[in-house]
Amino acid sequence: MNHLLDIERLNNRYFAMRHGHSLANQQGIIVSHPDNGCENYGLSGLGREQVRASLRQHSQLDAKTMVVSSDFKRARESAGIACEMLVCGVSICEEPRLRERHFGELELASDESYDQVWRQDEANPDSQARGVESANQVMARVTAVIADYENQYSAATILLVSHGDALQILQTAFAGLDASSHRQLEHLHTAEIRQLLLNGDNRHP
Repeated sequence: MNHLLDIERLNNRYFAMRHGHSLANQQGIIVSHPDNGCENYGLSGLGREQVRASLRQHSQLDAKTMVVSSDFKRARESAGIACEMLVCGVSICEEPRLRERHFGELELASDESYDQVWRQDEANPDSQARGVESANQVMARVTAVIADYENQYSAATILLVSHGDALQILQTAFAGLDASSHRQLEHLHTAEIRQLLLNGDNRHP
């Protein structure tokens, strides 16, 4: 279910930041289970530089920005750099609903396996083949985060630090599209920051 479809106007401004290049990216493996991701596989040296470079190029974030992060190590470390560079007045809010999509039996397998999951998403966004969290399940949890912040805050600038698929599916919800369409949108590169616009058009040109 897309919790954003009933929202006509946002109370807050939301920015998505994909974590920087991580040790999992460096090894070319999928790390999606909390037992592996929360305490291990943080940022690589390249990832730290990517996050800093991305923040230096982004002028719409400032010290008043609320930083809400997945509790996976690679996201927390990215969020920590963001808070440091923005000189944020409040601490990071850890949000488990922004965790990496769970990839079931593909845990610690080659990241080349993502393509087969994405093809399945397009055919059936409710598919949980091989224990993979379905695209619709991901959409439900990440949009619930937005619904909560819409109810609790007004005129806030919120930076959501999360993962590739979670943010890919979240921006699909902002665009008013079904979860099955998430690969039709321009994906976020590591450490990229992108404003999430309601019904915004982020499709490939």
